[in-house]
Amino acid sequence: MIDVSRFFAVILLAVIFQCCTYSQNSDNQKTDNMDTVKKSKSPMYSHTDTSQVNVSDDEWKKLLPKDVYNIARLKGTERPGSSEFEHSKEIGTYYCAVCGNALFKSDTKFESGCGWPSFYEPVSKTSIIYEDDNSYGMKRTEVMCGRCKSHLGHVFKDGPPPTGLRYCINGVVLDFEKAKDAEKKYKEDKH
Repeated sequence: MIDVSRFFAVILLAVIFQCCTYSQNSDNQKTDNMDTVKKSKSPMYSHTDTSQVNVSDDEWKKLLPKDVYNIARLKGTERPGSSEFEHSKEIGTYYCAVCGNALFKSDTKFESGCGWPSFYEPVSKTSIIYEDDNSYGMKRTEVMCGRCKSHLGHVFKDGPPPTGLRYCINGVVLDFEKAKDAEKKYKEDKH
């Protein structure tokens, strides 16, 4: 005769193990996907080119990893608390993971407690574009990359001084470069 409580305990442990394995694989896949975008050497990924990027949806689908495509092109969102950048204290610049456009400096990043990386000011007025978003019965302002028009997240009027704004950004569509690496790369690009 089968002990029902032991049977269910074994099933429960198997499910928990499977979920943990999936979670670890998803996190590893996200890191690998971000590397794929950076290493793709696609013609539109650049930290210095500021020209507008106009690529068809079919082409984006071929170029971008699935999780990046879902957020950047289909206006999805990542799970709260899942971004490697949410609590990062590294000094440097955050770029669009899709096209390499400079978006935010680390000194404008703050802990908002919302579950996503938050900033109070973009690098420049042209690095971000804004659009009304009335989806899901809410009135919000969507923020997109000023170069490739990829969805980044939303901006709210509950941030810290000096702007009073909170740019709530999906980490999947961010790329980060430490300050010393940025200086080194800038010097190499000049020669």
